[in-house]
Amino acid sequence: MNRKRLREHCFKMLFCTGFYREEEKAEQMDMYFEEPAEEETLQDGTEEVVHNPQADVQDMVYLKDKVGKVLEKAEELDNAINAVAEGWKTGRMGRVELTILRLALFEMRYDDTVPPKVAINEAVELAKKFGGNDSPAFVNGILAKLV
Repeated sequence: MNRKRLREHCFKMLFCTGFYREEEKAEQMDMYFEEPAEEETLQDGTEEVVHNPQADVQDMVYLKDKVGKVLEKAEELDNAINAVAEGWKTGRMGRVELTILRLALFEMRYDDTVPPKVAINEAVELAKKFGGNDSPAFVNGILAKLV
């Protein structure tokens, strides 16, 4: 699986964990890979795969490990986001935007294989795909302040 798809799955897994109690999160991460693939019919009649959690063992281990590390650092990441987010503390942010910000900031601070520019660009792309109309600019603005 390429890094872009891994990041998207990481985002989805992180997003999903926000709906469960701490003791349920590990089980939910395992169940993520058991979900069926989802397709969507586009306006032109073609089918597009929207979600396909099929992954090999190496990718599953990587995703669970990364999600776990982001969750461990969530409070620290939120504090950093709160320090630069004027009028939009993490408690007021949408879950999509907050999840994207946490993932990108984690990559910027703790993943030496991801240059900050790439983390920001990929976060903006996730915001375009999963967020609202203002999400890409919001995510970009917060991450620019964190660089």
